[in-house]
Amino acid sequence: MVANWLAELDGRRIAVEVPATSANLGAGYDCLGLAIDLTDRIEVEVRSWSRGEIELDIEGEGANELTEDRDNRFVKGLEATLVHLRGEIPDGVGWRITMRNRIPLTRGLGSSAAATVAGVVAADALAEGGLGPAEMLRLAAGIEGHPDNVAAALLGGFVVSAAMDGKVEALRFDVPRDLRCVLYVPELRLPTEAMRHALPETVPFADAVANLGRVALGVAGMAGRRTDLLRFLTVDRLHEPYRAEVYPQLPRLIEAAREAGALGACLSGSGSAIIAFTKTVSAVARIEAAFSAVAADTDLPGRATVVAPRNAGAKVVDRG
Repeated sequence: MVANWLAELDGRRIAVEVPATSANLGAGYDCLGLAIDLTDRIEVEVRSWSRGEIELDIEGEGANELTEDRDNRFVKGLEATLVHLRGEIPDGVGWRITMRNRIPLTRGLGSSAAATVAGVVAADALAEGGLGPAEMLRLAAGIEGHPDNVAAALLGGFVVSAAMDGKVEALRFDVPRDLRCVLYVPELRLPTEAMRHALPETVPFADAVANLGRVALGVAGMAGRRTDLLRFLTVDRLHEPYRAEVYPQLPRLIEAAREAGALGACLSGSGSAIIAFTKTVSAVARIEAAFSAVAADTDLPGRATVVAPRNAGAKVVDRG
């Protein structure tokens, strides 16, 4: 028998909008993230009579690719949060899920984290759980395994986060509205796990010290609206040099963006997308042209796109 609370919700719909994210931002490996104005809209409908079936309709990224089962990250976030709030998911309950996805998969733009966060937010709205951001973040980070992308997707803006002592601490800042992100999104897919395997077990002490200084300057700069300090933050010595062995076009793309006038440029997450920052229209055009030139020269098809940082995180946009 379906529990009363879910039977009462039969046919209830919740729609969530959630942003893409760029993690690391160069030197801030696994602790920095930025929300960007590229979003997925995911709607879930409760079906208490469906014998546990999941019906998935996708438009855009991931169509004919994402799974209609409980390994789907949205479903994981949804059901884990409902179990946290209500103790169980009764047998027989299924979901009708509609996704309108603009976030590319396996490109380092947080598509998995976005789906997980959307599931957590939708579940809290369905169950009227009243979870605060800290508990939502803990649940989402537990599913994803690290907090950088989920923190930015949930909270919006520029976010510093870390998992410590069984908790996830996160601090966000608004991003200046005139900052723009120029993305180069290759057709090349680089799964996160494969790119993590490219990293060494240890790194030189001098490289660790260099990154610490750059992260400190970068975070202080964003807090003080000193976007010029992105030129320090986006230079990394802990992961990008090693990932370049798997992704040889990476150094050239980054250097081309910097030479074209970017405030800073780096690998987005574990890639393959590259993110460059600017505050001027003229630099946007130069960076796009620089990306296109390197891509043509290195046989790396893809597309350049310009997006703004997004200071709003995941939110419920419809209840039915």
